[in-house]
Amino acid sequence: MYKRQGMAARQEHGYCDVQPIGAVTVGLEGRKLAELGAMHESAAGVTVFSDDGKCVHDAVIMRRALEYVKAFGGVVAQHAQEPRLTEGAEMNEGIVSAELGLGGWPAVAEESIIARDVLLADHVGSRVHICHLSTAGSVEIVRWAKSRGIAVTAEVTPHHLLLTDELVRTYNPVYKVNPPLRTERDVMALREALADGTIDIVATDHAPHPHEDKDCEWAAAAMGMVGLETALSVVQETMVDTGLLDWAGVADRMSVKPAQIGQAVGHGRPVSAGEPANLTLVDTAYRGPVEPAGFASRSRNTPYEGRELPGRVTHTWLRGKATLVDGKLT
Repeated sequence: MYKRQGMAARQEHGYCDVQPIGAVTVGLEGRKLAELGAMHESAAGVTVFSDDGKCVHDAVIMRRALEYVKAFGGVVAQHAQEPRLTEGAEMNEGIVSAELGLGGWPAVAEESIIARDVLLADHVGSRVHICHLSTAGSVEIVRWAKSRGIAVTAEVTPHHLLLTDELVRTYNPVYKVNPPLRTERDVMALREALADGTIDIVATDHAPHPHEDKDCEWAAAAMGMVGLETALSVVQETMVDTGLLDWAGVADRMSVKPAQIGQAVGHGRPVSAGEPANLTLVDTAYRGPVEPAGFASRSRNTPYEGRELPGRVTHTWLRGKATLVDGKLT
């Protein structure tokens, strides 16, 4: 737990504000509920809880977590993956996996957990957030739940808005990610859902790995890709340049709504006098190749190396203090 003084110092001197997310279960093992109340009451003031890359697959544990966070207006963020349906899975289950002979990860492994959890949230009267939703079926479940007034929010990653499982034919481990890249039909459904508000936000699911964890055969490679520094460019490519979202919509999906879901005070505020000057200046006319060597991240496991993408962040400010100038950290 952070002392309040330490957190204040980080806010004063850091490049961004970091809000901790608490574990739902002890050791992320899915067996025993963690001390959710204590984390919320601590100096960290945790309001969002998740077992991150692991699914809270036990329905009783999930129900109890939803009941617990309801008392203080918290939210449980679920990694929707039924573990028994994904044993040995290496990519999306479909035509490509069958042709390549790789273990398939069926869409229903995600969709069945989402269906269960929105029903549990409705039963309890609590809030649930679906992490990195990736299938057309998942979109329809969330859309149905919202039409019923169930308190569910959802996110999509930039790579699920652009890349498909056809890229796995290269056997390049940079395309190995959890949840897996899906089909073109799924990609189109995700874009439409982000545009119409069924999907609330874009989350990078940034997963840096050392070179050796990706420079190996497919089966041995770690899952995940970096996405923080290319996220805005991919959203411009898939949503703005296609006419699905305007820039106000991008600000809503990448700043306003995330701040609301995470209860991040001072963020996602209007750009007007008297508001915190948390600003990003983007050169929307720029288009150029992605060069991982220029990343601020030490990891280079990007699926976009050499690919031309639009948009470039030139300046950022945190509460009026310049943190990025001409593309360089201050």
